[in-house]
Amino acid sequence: MPCFLTLARLTARVNTQCGGRRPAFAQAEERDEFVSDSLAGILAAAARGRFPAMDGAVTVLGQPSARDAGVLAFTAHSVVFTDEDPRWVRKELAAARSDALAAAMNPGFLAALLTRTGRRMDTIDLLTVASALPGAPPLALEEIQDPDHPRVVSSRRRRDGVRVWAADGGVLVLGRGVAGRWEAAVEVDESARGRGLGVQLALAARHVVEDGVVWAQQAPGNARSVRTFQAAGYLAVGSEALMHPATSGRSSPIAGRAGSAGQRAESGPSGD
Repeated sequence: MPCFLTLARLTARVNTQCGGRRPAFAQAEERDEFVSDSLAGILAAAARGRFPAMDGAVTVLGQPSARDAGVLAFTAHSVVFTDEDPRWVRKELAAARSDALAAAMNPGFLAALLTRTGRRMDTIDLLTVASALPGAPPLALEEIQDPDHPRVVSSRRRRDGVRVWAADGGVLVLGRGVAGRWEAAVEVDESARGRGLGVQLALAARHVVEDGVVWAQQAPGNARSVRTFQAAGYLAVGSEALMHPATSGRSSPIAGRAGSAGQRAESGPSGD
């Protein structure tokens, strides 16, 4: 029978495993005049605490894959990644009825981009990241090997290399999402909530990830999910509006929106 820890004890464990300090990748927040000319490079730099210059500018990049397009917003700098004509993008940004700093996340611009690309989106997510941790996860996990399992099938619409683990009362999903980053999502059964299971699953992702960091998205209004990932040591990086091909299927209720824990197939409302 797994031992369920309180939120306070789990947070203390995360702090202890990180040596009582913020993870090294986020100890120093720095701003570069130009971090990278690729989305993968920008994300990798952000995971290390190095962000684009706070110059109010918008960087326009091509899509990292045919599947993924959208907008990333950092402090006073945004990134639009789409294969649409950059001249069209900048024209629409200039026409946005908002403060220039908010133009890339303005509903009018997002609607125009969705209409032009024929894509769909769920919501604007809080984008978070955490460093990998050594050793075994804090709870027993059993990997689901069935490729036709509903969680595996739904996750593959948004991620590659998907792996899914079942725990007593919950599920952990891990896969490569935007620009190849590892994304985690968790789901907790209604009957298992209130025992800290969501935090344990989010923390487990940091132990099983096959890279130095793991990302997760949460819908800002889903306070339970946001608190779950914060308690597991995930730090806010920015906001993200992902636009999916119209044929990618509807979302299913999983946690950790990448859990992107939010309302998306692999990151829906997370339990505590």
